Amino acid sequence: MELADFARQLVRTQRFTLGVPREVTISADGERVLFLRTRGGEDPVTCLWELDLGTGGPERLVIDPAAHWHGDDGELPEAERIRRERMREQARGIVAYSADRGGHRVAFALDGQLWVADVADGRPQLVPAPGPVVEPRLDPSGERIAYVSDGALHVADLAAGTSTLLAAPEHDEVTYGLPEHVAAESMHRYRGYWWAPDGHALLAARVDNSPVQRWWIADPANPEAAPRPVRYPAAGTPNADVSLHLLRLDRTRTEVRWDREAFEYLATACWDSRGPLISVQSRDQRTVEIRAVDDATGDTGLLHTERDLAWVELTDGAPLRTAAGRLVRVSDLTGSRRLVVAGAPQTPDGLHVREVFGADGESVYFAGTQEPTEQHLWRLDAASGELTRLTDAPGVHSGAAEGGTIVVLSRTEAGVAAAATRPGRPAVPVVSLDAQPLVSPRITWLRAGSRELRTALLLPTWYQEGTRLPVLMSPYGGPAAQRVLRLRDGAFCEDQWFAEHGFAVVVTDGRGTPGRGPAWDKTVFGDALSAAVEDQADALQWLGGRYPDLDLNRVGIHGWSFGGALAAMAVLRRPEVFHAAVSGAAPHDQRLYDTHWRERFLGLPQDNPEGYARSSTMAYAAGLTRPLLLIHGLADDNVVVAHTLRMSSALLTAGRPHRVLPLSGATHMPDENSFSQLLNFELDFLRETLGVATTG
Repeated sequence: MELADFARQLVRTQRFTLGVPREVTISADGERVLFLRTRGGEDPVTCLWELDLGTGGPERLVIDPAAHWHGDDGELPEAERIRRERMREQARGIVAYSADRGGHRVAFALDGQLWVADVADGRPQLVPAPGPVVEPRLDPSGERIAYVSDGALHVADLAAGTSTLLAAPEHDEVTYGLPEHVAAESMHRYRGYWWAPDGHALLAARVDNSPVQRWWIADPANPEAAPRPVRYPAAGTPNADVSLHLLRLDRTRTEVRWDREAFEYLATACWDSRGPLISVQSRDQRTVEIRAVDDATGDTGLLHTERDLAWVELTDGAPLRTAAGRLVRVSDLTGSRRLVVAGAPQTPDGLHVREVFGADGESVYFAGTQEPTEQHLWRLDAASGELTRLTDAPGVHSGAAEGGTIVVLSRTEAGVAAAATRPGRPAVPVVSLDAQPLVSPRITWLRAGSRELRTALLLPTWYQEGTRLPVLMSPYGGPAAQRVLRLRDGAFCEDQWFAEHGFAVVVTDGRGTPGRGPAWDKTVFGDALSAAVEDQADALQWLGGRYPDLDLNRVGIHGWSFGGALAAMAVLRRPEVFHAAVSGAAPHDQRLYDTHWRERFLGLPQDNPEGYARSSTMAYAAGLTRPLLLIHGLADDNVVVAHTLRMSSALLTAGRPHRVLPLSGATHMPDENSFSQLLNFELDFLRETLGVATTG
């Protein structure tokens, strides 16, 4: 096997994410499961599948976008392109869908066209729309489809063949039914409207981007193309004006009322049998209010107030209510992130709630962490308080539940697996068609240093004791994600590719990364990078004392996004430890990143200029003494290329040599067509600067 084949496999499989079941929907009676999956580990076109638990399978392909009913892929509408960028979606085909409560009918958008299909026959029918469609959602009965087109919210009546315009934007900077930038990028609120359970109305966000500063994203490689305007709320600048409205099918509307001046962020929203439920957050993110909405008047009643001296963490899937109306929320209490039901904590200290997947009757399903490298699926009986862990194997487990059926999705060291279980019946597997890596990661799991930093050490498969190896640190290291998780899939395959080329690759999760509780998370409050750099250095020194084959005189570090800023800061502040760095798509100037994410950790720039300076690599540019490669996509609208251009300018002004690799047309996600070449470019830079001989 040539390593070039392994690199090409990483690209063809989209880092082994293709062929994996996802986006599970369970019918209300629990008898059928719908899900998305490509038809193989190298097939990028996502299809809709059904698993009938009554018959015990097999799975049935319901809708294939490559079939004759659909032509070639067209150009994505801009709103859909933005949605996919926020969701980090790279596959094609049906990448999102909506089903009615019974699971009998589905709706989806493809190339801006609106489609509906009955699951039983799987024959999609085109639904006329006034323009390109994004975010179609069926009402619970399956009789109507709501969708957004050109910022307007419409409802199509499928039986009558008619369409109603519920809300039209008052001017070009207004949208109805879509999330604003910070909601989708930093709050994980990807939706902008919600159906009433009886289908009589929608709860919809109105977003006015007029207050938000306008930036321009250009492609210098194509000077004939006009720059693309974006509204980007950088730290310390105005946010979009977001309000919430009850839109009824008779075209009457009522605004939902809360103190929007004090709580400008709409953090979450849902609509259950007791009415709409929302949570709103203050600009400083230290206060969150949970409010019940009167769907007749728009008035809101306060159910709970959460406060924190640093920030109130938003948990995906919470708050919600059980069928009996018990309020389920997540609160930081006694050092743990705990599940609270009807005001009483229901999970013990040391079990940190990571995400709430929903409630089936009085059963609440959530992801919980006790050991940071593992995430398990749990069930709480809200009526009795009985708590049950549903998964055993080390790894990352998630799930969905409805009508008594549970679908468990598992990523472990054994691979990817999924199964549907129903009381009194054997489990039915949901097959994963992901590809098998040509080289399986060779991982040693460690706890480094006095802080027991969770660490993965990857060595070449050809390594033998006594072989001296340079070191490549490969962190993310920030609040958004863990890297050191007990799984085998594509998360470590890129690291193993570098290991096969002669490196000992070290992946360490330091302070600020999720999974170890509120105090650990909030260590980075006021200073985003100092602890992160210290932890990478400490892990490296600890490893060097236990693995004498690690050459600590040849240490590189690379990372993307926050990891890119961490890599650059490592060589700037600890050049005696780190000898070369690759910094990809990094937020070098913290003042240029968005309000909700950056202000969570650093506050307003005008209130904490020292913290912003300490957390910005540009402030240390004059001290660069090690080789540094800066990489950035020119079309990135999340961490804009201005970060890298300003950093390069600061280095040049200080007379510090460095290299810059611009990626034409690339967003925050590197284009799959250039990914393998990007890997080789990084590898050549690290070999050259660290004096690593060519292998393999």
